[in-house]
Amino acid sequence: MLALLGFLILAAATLHGQAATAWTDPSPHTVRRVTVAPNVELEVLDWGGTGRDVVLLSGSGHTAHVYDDFALKLKDCCHVYGITRRGYGASSVPATGYDEPSLSNDVWTVIETLGLKAPVLIGHSMAGAELTGVGMLHSDRLGGLVYLDAIGDSTDDPPDDPTWKALQAKLPPSGAPRVCTEDRSTFTAFQAYLQCRHGIAIPEGDLRQGFAIAHQNADANSAKRYRLARRVFSGFHELFEQAGRRDHDID
Repeated sequence: MLALLGFLILAAATLHGQAATAWTDPSPHTVRRVTVAPNVELEVLDWGGTGRDVVLLSGSGHTAHVYDDFALKLKDCCHVYGITRRGYGASSVPATGYDEPSLSNDVWTVIETLGLKAPVLIGHSMAGAELTGVGMLHSDRLGGLVYLDAIGDSTDDPPDDPTWKALQAKLPPSGAPRVCTEDRSTFTAFQAYLQCRHGIAIPEGDLRQGFAIAHQNADANSAKRYRLARRVFSGFHELFEQAGRRDHDID
């Protein structure tokens, strides 16, 4: 994990000049900020669409921009929104409020503020805890919950379960990593490298927000920003692991 973290922070340094240049997010969404608590605002993306309201929640280390491409596939049946949780990307970074009840309440506050009617919440990975939290309190006002390889109960951690470990041990080896050309000269090149190495396409908007956090840490030497950078890049590692292509150099 530390090896990947160091690699991505080094990549951020290489891409610093590009991050500072003007860039327009090609994903067709509007952006607004919703106040969920005193001095806490969340970035909310609205891709539009026709039909039932759908809210996308990202996994650990990612922003709503991780759905920049996926959201477009839902527009023909749904009105699609995405929420960047506190502590990530363009959302506020308060000192507290990262417990599951607070994060779940943030999601519900956005739903109430936007006036969404019986929305379907779709969440990946750690967002499952938020889905469960909102569902437990407001099930009568939701259209449904969709867990995308998401954890339903954060107190039940599969990697610590002996049965889960036994099943993992029976899986065939993932094989040697792909041979890919490492290129950090541009975001596009770095995206191509990640796609080749891990088989996962990460939208540039999400990468840029992650790198911006790393640079704020480097520029301000802030311990809080460093912790956020670790969370961002741990999310990349988590996504790669779920794709079944583990790096051999990660502890």
